Amino acid sequence: MTDWIGRTFTSKTGWHHLETLVDIGNRMAGSAGEREAAVATRDALAEHARNAHLAEFDIQGWERGSSHLVVDDTDQACIALPRSPSASATGDLVDLGHGLPADFAGRDLSGAVALVDSTVPDHAERVVHRREKYYRAVEAGAAAFVFANHYPGGLAPTGSVGTPDAPIGEIPAVGVSKEVGARLARRFTGERVTVDVAASLDEATSQNVHAELGPDTDEELLVTAHVDAHDISEGAMDNGAGIAMVVELARTLAAREDELDTRVRFVVFGAEEVGLVGSAHDAATRDLDDVRAVVNLDGVAAARTLECTTHGFDALASAAREVAERFDHPITVDPDLGPHSDHWNYVQRGVPGYMVASDTGDSGRGWGHTAADTLDKLDARTFREQAILLTTLAVTLADEGFTVAHAAPADIAAACEAQDLAAGMRVTGDWPF
Repeated sequence: MTDWIGRTFTSKTGWHHLETLVDIGNRMAGSAGEREAAVATRDALAEHARNAHLAEFDIQGWERGSSHLVVDDTDQACIALPRSPSASATGDLVDLGHGLPADFAGRDLSGAVALVDSTVPDHAERVVHRREKYYRAVEAGAAAFVFANHYPGGLAPTGSVGTPDAPIGEIPAVGVSKEVGARLARRFTGERVTVDVAASLDEATSQNVHAELGPDTDEELLVTAHVDAHDISEGAMDNGAGIAMVVELARTLAAREDELDTRVRFVVFGAEEVGLVGSAHDAATRDLDDVRAVVNLDGVAAARTLECTTHGFDALASAAREVAERFDHPITVDPDLGPHSDHWNYVQRGVPGYMVASDTGDSGRGWGHTAADTLDKLDARTFREQAILLTTLAVTLADEGFTVAHAAPADIAAACEAQDLAAGMRVTGDWPF
């Protein structure tokens, strides 16, 4: 039966939900907009799946105020990085280039303002996350942190700081555009710079959205995404498209429910952008022995080719390749670990998991985490093609003939060490082992 393919390729369900999400505006973790998006997603899932509901949890609230970067009587355009403390610091500007570990090695940044860019160059052995750059600056004694985009266009990047145990960062942090970063490095290296961040801190709540399909089995397949986005943009690619895809998959899988041998649970997490808080809450309250696998959608539809990071689980890699072969449609498979989205709170505990994004040919975020993450960057054709592929993948994973073994957490830890991820995770307070 292939009728479902035609219905999926002409479906407006997921794309219309994406439009609903981007039109809400601010979906920052803990905001009224995030809750509005969660409620809309619950209601959309309820049209196709059962037991749709919200599960609330507490988070550290953070609301952006005004920010300034002042040097030589000029006020350079900047934005606060979420969970920066509300604070001001003045120090000599030090340009640390890409902010790789080698760029910090042996550097005493006591009282300095550290400038790094968002690039991870081809010669780097691994991805160096923004938070690792921030905490290496903190460790070296910096008084403030300036994070410059490496994409042109006057787009200041955002992205949170803070750790799970200390959600507010230690030093003020701002993002600046590539152009401002280049100007700072060229004109003001060694000059006195003041970074001033105003932000409101309070107690807040976020929520996860739940729904389910298929038989009432103890074992379940989790299909997930995150509902929050940064307050400076529509959050279309990151991660409106992922939420919309969850809704579309609920529609497609409801039509094929008699083919599911395993319960499919949809979980749309809150507060991902401020430390994977929603998924951490869910993973801590779920019997993970009953989770067959996690399919986490974060960055789908940004480019036509899906990319599945499979975290060393060979059965997941094989399933993705089989779907690609069946449709003669490429899917990039990355067997390495990727610890920077909601799947990680399960994978670190040994649960098989995918991080499903798009192969853009670029290791950076592109429009993501900037004001340019808007709906016009995506197209419905790509979204619908990927919905067909991901429906097939979900049906495959939910089949009684599909098996994938959990890993020992010690083996995940060893893989982190082998892939040179452990040192950075220790710096950011994310080492769970």
